Amino acid sequence: MRLLLSVWTRLQRPPAPTGARLGSGARGGPLAAGDEALIRGSSPELLRDLGSQVEVKTAFITEEEEAALLGELEPGLRKKRYEFNHWDDAIHGYRETERERWGGACEEVLSRVRSVAFPEGCSLLGPVHVLDLDKTGYIKPHIDSVKFCGSTIAGLSLLSDSIMRLVREDAKNHWLDLLLPRRSLYILRDQARFSFTHEILKDEESVFDGERVPRQRRISVICRNLPD
Repeated sequence: MRLLLSVWTRLQRPPAPTGARLGSGARGGPLAAGDEALIRGSSPELLRDLGSQVEVKTAFITEEEEAALLGELEPGLRKKRYEFNHWDDAIHGYRETERERWGGACEEVLSRVRSVAFPEGCSLLGPVHVLDLDKTGYIKPHIDSVKFCGSTIAGLSLLSDSIMRLVREDAKNHWLDLLLPRRSLYILRDQARFSFTHEILKDEESVFDGERVPRQRRISVICRNLPD
């Protein structure tokens, strides 16, 4: 099943981080010193403006829940080959699928994702999208098509830590880097979805706050709402 990405833009890399930080699950300005910073940006103003639209929640699922998800996904993924030429050139080194039916343990995890990321009564896309990136794979800067996806996207990160980069489409010096630890949940809403491209960095580029974050094979389990 093709990934619903129809707009993407190659971007110059943002400058080195300047010190603005936002921490895990925060919805406002920079956290106090000593708190683990998972979101880093080009300016404190940008972090403040997007504080309620970008979230990273560490340890959102347990090792056992990750194993349950992998147990359901791996048999189908193993039947597919990694692709290195995406239909709109947005992804390199990937396998993907969509899944509507899950076992009880996995459905409980996904229900928790939906309850945290989406307002009550929100209309959701039925199939859950699953994207499997090879260790050498990466996602290029893109904006998801508004024809297929609504205002919110929420994704679980399995198997590996990774770095997601957001860059404002019309002002490339405005950017955020998100550290996505293994078993974390990220949520992008509203302006962060429609005005910023997002990408998953290559292993050799995977650096956060000056520290190397090795990228291994990564599976993301992604929920979206329907367009208005």
